Amino acid sequence: MKTLFASFLLFIALSAVGQQAGPQIQIDKSSHNFGLIKEEAGPVSYNFEIKNTGSSPLIISRVTSSCGCAASEWSKEPLLPGANTTIKATYNPKGRPGTFNQSITVYTNAASSGTVLTIRGQVEPRAKTPEEIYRRRIGDLGLSNSHVSVGKVSNKDKVSNSLEVYNFGEEPVTLSFQRVPKHINITPKPQTLKPNEAGTIDVTFDASNVDDWGFAISRISILINDKQTQGNLISVSGNIEEDFTRLSEEELLNAPQISFSETQMDFGSIDEGTLIKHDFEFTNSGKSDLIIRKINASCGCTTVAPNVTIIKPGEKSSISASFRTSGYTGRQSKTITVITNAPKQSTTVLRLTGTVNRK
Repeated sequence: MKTLFASFLLFIALSAVGQQAGPQIQIDKSSHNFGLIKEEAGPVSYNFEIKNTGSSPLIISRVTSSCGCAASEWSKEPLLPGANTTIKATYNPKGRPGTFNQSITVYTNAASSGTVLTIRGQVEPRAKTPEEIYRRRIGDLGLSNSHVSVGKVSNKDKVSNSLEVYNFGEEPVTLSFQRVPKHINITPKPQTLKPNEAGTIDVTFDASNVDDWGFAISRISILINDKQTQGNLISVSGNIEEDFTRLSEEELLNAPQISFSETQMDFGSIDEGTLIKHDFEFTNSGKSDLIIRKINASCGCTTVAPNVTIIKPGEKSSISASFRTSGYTGRQSKTITVITNAPKQSTTVLRLTGTVNRK
């Protein structure tokens, strides 16, 4: 019995030695949280403690990171058994506000090569300079954007939005506007900006005064001290949709409904210059007259024409589309937007797709 017990102890000892044979990597912790750091404070670093618990030298062959924002430094010298070293992980927060969670993979000559380390934290963004905020310039006037969008708007509603402005000059600037359409009200606040003063241009879009449907855009001239300046245009847009929210349940049940047999036509592979023609057929499957409000193609190369604009219940009609492919090559996708008075599907997008080969 004693001999058997001694043999068992010898087996356990030999197994333990075998587990430690060769280089072995041991890390004090595999993850570090930097917490909240400031973007303007620059890169932050942490040293991961590494120990060789094996019986032969440990060699760190390479260390990779999941993004270029994380860099690593380590010793290229072999790490003797029982010795310690560090892997320095550095994160650069410049231009990277918000949370981060990056991995660093350590490759060695140990059997367990490919050890993953993690650094994480939260970057507090730095305050932006006026030059960064107001990138569009009209003379001394800086603008946060040259386009004001009010998004989707009911044909009976008013929607407002604004853009930010800043006077980079050394003299006051007074703002006024030209070519303002009747459905847009535009007001500078304040009207006169002192040097290095910020303000807004407030825009109200009154869709009830627009004789149009779908995407509507207007371009307005900004006058600075009553003078025209090169590149002084801003655009104001809205996507006008019919307001069906006031319809009763009975009116909705008796409303028109548009049903297309197909909404996409693939013309395959053709040579440049070929004229593509296709009829998109549809039916008024509703209970009252279907009115085609507007048809808008994605570019001038596509022409569309409805056979009629008022379709009785149960009647069929079609929208003829043609794509002139001259000057176009490669994969093409042209859209046709159809706007109607059908409450369930007032906007339908039709597509012509395919490949145009250069001659």
